[in-house]
Amino acid sequence: MIVIFLLSSTMSSVSAQNDSPIGRWDLTVDLGNKLVPSWLEVKLSGMKTLVGYFVADGGSARPISKVNVNDGKISFSIPPQWDDSDKDMVFEAVLKGDKLTGTIISSKGQRQTLVGERAPLLKRTSAVTWGEPIKIFNGLNLDGWHASKKKNQWVAENGIMKSPQSGANIITDQKFNDFSLHIEFRYPEGSNSGVYLRGRYEIQVEDNRGQEPLSTFFGGIYGFITPNEMAAKAPGEWQTYDVTLVGRRVTVVANGKKIITDQIIPGITGGALDSKEGEPGPIMLQGDHGPIEYRNIIITPAK
Repeated sequence: MIVIFLLSSTMSSVSAQNDSPIGRWDLTVDLGNKLVPSWLEVKLSGMKTLVGYFVADGGSARPISKVNVNDGKISFSIPPQWDDSDKDMVFEAVLKGDKLTGTIISSKGQRQTLVGERAPLLKRTSAVTWGEPIKIFNGLNLDGWHASKKKNQWVAENGIMKSPQSGANIITDQKFNDFSLHIEFRYPEGSNSGVYLRGRYEIQVEDNRGQEPLSTFFGGIYGFITPNEMAAKAPGEWQTYDVTLVGRRVTVVANGKKIITDQIIPGITGGALDSKEGEPGPIMLQGDHGPIEYRNIIITPAK
């Protein structure tokens, strides 16, 4: 009873300061020359300490050891991940209602403004009814797809969508909500790619055969969900993902093995197109981390 009372008191004190920051937040950050998506989760650790996770426009979810709430301001700092710097990133924001506004001082000292809103739960209240399968790559050309950059290195040859060297990502023109996806891929030794669901949640495609599974390795939802086994084949072999995404719930079958079963994706992963989680989104294939080939890309949307 004492623990319950203390927890209740702590939650009340946090909520009294411009409402509670506890929860998940979809952020948009202004870098000056472009807007990029970001994501924040704040949660209670024990009776009074707030901790969390943060996803920048690149990289994986990083732990926040302590989130400070003082005089209506939310702040924290985290060490750099991929930046060549010794300085921490500093986050400061004010919560009003269900909106965040604030700034980020990057590890390189750049000041960036941010806005955020509470992430949708994406819960589904009825069973899924599936529509007809759609072959979203016709095997002949790149109709129905567009590159993320002006220069496009992707080509279609003999039923295969190829990225022979690092360059742009490639994105479907069509957007999807809930769906089941079949996709086949092949990579050379040491290469790396990814399949982005709704353009926001990356399933890692990487040469990790024989290694222990990690959320950032083959089959993982990048930085969030670790597969229950390493199912990768050798480089040069064709491999398959069969993925079902309903709301936030994802199941991944890799090379015939169910490696993720009905798990919740907390938020966007690094490299996402946007943070508008309540909206449909495209399929995006990563082409900026090495050579990769895809074929037989078939999506079955929910009705």
